This record gives sequence, C-alpha cells and structure tokens, in this order.
Amino acid sequence: MVANPAARILVVDDEPSVRRVLRASLTAMGFVIGEESDGERALERLRAEPFDAVLLDVNMPGMGGFATCRLLRQHHPHLGILMLTVRNGRDDRVEALEGGADDYIVKPFDLPELVSRLRAVLRRVRTIPKENQDNSVPIRLGELELKLKDRSVVKSGHTVHLTPNEFTLLHCLMSHAGELVSYADVFRAVWQQEGVADQRRLRSLVHQLRKKIEIRPEEPTYIVTEPGFGYRVHSSS
Repeated sequence: MVANPAARILVVDDEPSVRRVLRASLTAMGFVIGEESDGERALERLRAEPFDAVLLDVNMPGMGGFATCRLLRQHHPHLGILMLTVRNGRDDRVEALEGGADDYIVKPFDLPELVSRLRAVLRRVRTIPKENQDNSVPIRLGELELKLKDRSVVKSGHTVHLTPNEFTLLHCLMSHAGELVSYADVFRAVWQQEGVADQRRLRSLVHQLRKKIEIRPEEPTYIVTEPGFGYRVHSSS
C-alpha cells in the first residue's frame, strides 16, 4: 500500500543511522521526509515548512524529546507526534502522552508496526470526525462546549487546549452523553483499531483529558469509569 504522497514527515533523531533507515524506508512507501538532529532545529524547521507529523526521539542532546514535544504541541496543535524511545517505563509513556504525543514506540522498533502507527496518527490529524449532525452546531455538556467546525473546546468561557487524540476521545464521549461507551468503541474512535490493544495507553489518555476538564481529576464528574466495560460522560454539576 502506497502512502499519500502529500504526507510530510519530519524525522528528529540525533543518530544518523536511524534517520537514514527511516528516510529510505518511508520514502519508498511514498512519504515525503525531512530530517533534523535535535529539538531546536526541529522547531525552526517547522516554523519554516509545513509537516503532517513528526517522528521524535526522546534522548537527544540539548533540548530533549519531551521538552520538544511540549513546545511542538503548544505551537502546532494539529501536528501528529509519534515519539521514539529506548525506555519502556510507565512514567516515560505517561510523560510522552501528557506532553502532547499522539503515540510512542520503543526502540529497536519493528518497521511495519511503526508505519502502521504513523498512518493511524495521520488519519486522526487529517480527518475531522463526521456525525449525523450539523458540524456548525456545538455539542454542550454542563460547562463544556465542543465545536467540530474548528475543533475547539471551551470550558466556562475559557479555551481548553487538547491534543488530537484528546479531542477525538472527548468528541466520542460527548456525542453519546449519558450512554455507556465501551473500551472497544473508544479504541475504534481514537486509534482506528478493533479490540483493546493497549489498555494502559487508553487509561493514560483518559487521565490526561480529565486533568484538563475536571475540577478534581482524581474524583471525575464528567468522565466516569464503568469498571470492566468502558466510560460514561454526563453533565458535571
């Protein structure tokens, strides 16, 4: 399967051998590839050129991957970010996701898996969810207002800055307010995957979304977990 040739990917890694392999492999699949060796150069490159997604190494000299990720998400809210890391600890995964990464993959990575995850990120950032409703009409729930037209979320009059995954998750739940949304349905909406491939990744995403919309994330009132089944969202009072 040949990727959309318009898909522009910036590879950010201080190891020339990794950049070389990714450039050769992804170019052969139809992607347009740019390369940078550190976070500072990546930020400058993205100010000058448009890219659809970034493959971002965690361990780099100077500005590390986590700090780079936070700045990229701040300045490019719709950019796809997939982090590459040699560390597989829970804290690192949580830091990557809370910093704004859409996904992460551990080195040494399996190339077909990396490409599959990259394509999933691209589908999310390039596709506005379509429902059987007028996209110009906001979805309101308590103090939350979600607008599909410009992919924005407002709480109590203040804009809430969400990553593409967080927005898709919130849209999925708010579109079915009061209903039980299964883990599998959430995975299908956010990651375009059947089943529940990685429940830790799902919990991390829900956790970071709660931190942005709940008054007390440890005692959620908007997004309530139905243990063993999924999530239910309702108006916070």
